Amino acid sequence: MTVITGFLGAGKTTLVNHLLNQLGPDDGGRNYAIIVNEFGDIGIDGALIDTGPEELIELSSGCLCCVVRGDLIRTLRDLLTIRPNLAGVLIETTGLANPSPVIQTLVVDQVIAAQCRLDSVVCVTDAAHLDQQLADSTDAAEQIVFADHVILNKTDAAAPGQVEALGARIAALNPFARITPATRGKVAASQVLGRDAFSLERLPRDLLEDGAASPAEEPHDHDHAHGHDHIAQSGITSVSLTLDAAVDPDRLESWLTDLLSRHGADILRTKGIFAVPGEARRLVIQAVNMMLEGDFAGPWGDAPRLSRLVFIGRRLDRATLSAGLAACAALDPSAS
Repeated sequence: MTVITGFLGAGKTTLVNHLLNQLGPDDGGRNYAIIVNEFGDIGIDGALIDTGPEELIELSSGCLCCVVRGDLIRTLRDLLTIRPNLAGVLIETTGLANPSPVIQTLVVDQVIAAQCRLDSVVCVTDAAHLDQQLADSTDAAEQIVFADHVILNKTDAAAPGQVEALGARIAALNPFARITPATRGKVAASQVLGRDAFSLERLPRDLLEDGAASPAEEPHDHDHAHGHDHIAQSGITSVSLTLDAAVDPDRLESWLTDLLSRHGADILRTKGIFAVPGEARRLVIQAVNMMLEGDFAGPWGDAPRLSRLVFIGRRLDRATLSAGLAACAALDPSAS
């Protein structure tokens, strides 16, 4: 399942059409279902999508993140019963939707999760209007934060140098996301579909690079938004922590569960890679608001066994977060 989000007028429907045009018989006969959500009683976007043999389902009279959430679950369950051999589902949200509840619905619902995986959350942005949208709307910023892939669309309408500046601004809001410049939604389907980008196995480059953060005896943190004063307009910052030690997984789980249960509304995204005593593999965790998941991924190999954690959200207290991670350090000094 691929969620395509983005602010009003960014070009979501154009992208969906471009993707569908690439999924013909020569592409292995892939068959997709498309779910389009519009805020209003009369659907327009659905009429603009050229599905061909693919199935189109419209959800109207509400936003996927609120009113239509139950409809989304029922629709997907019915779809999976009728079309159990679908290759994929594209879900285009309204431009007013916060993707977080949609993501949580797709991951947490046991019936859906048993038959599908969330492949990617793609945010389409409008290069000509993104600056103003970020200044005027918290939705525009949160759509970027929850994505693992941001398509910077309409680059042909941007002023000289604006694309590079917007790329830096997007990276400051969400250091995890891939950024792909595009014109008229023309992006190769192979860059969008089937990438398993939301999986814990797809480790963020920001957490893998040795130079991403400086190790220290105590957790070291830095604000990714430093030097980007305009990011403050959305109120979103990111805090990176590095612990030069392995962690106790039980204390880590207890701390993060309690932290997110109390502050999950403000902590939008969480990702981390941790060293665990006696374990050759990386422990990888990620969270969307209060929904926390974790599993072991690839081995450390020769890489330094550092524990790294990144939060993106509002009203982040760096000192409190740093102290919380420090308290999760494994008691066995040889474990790191």
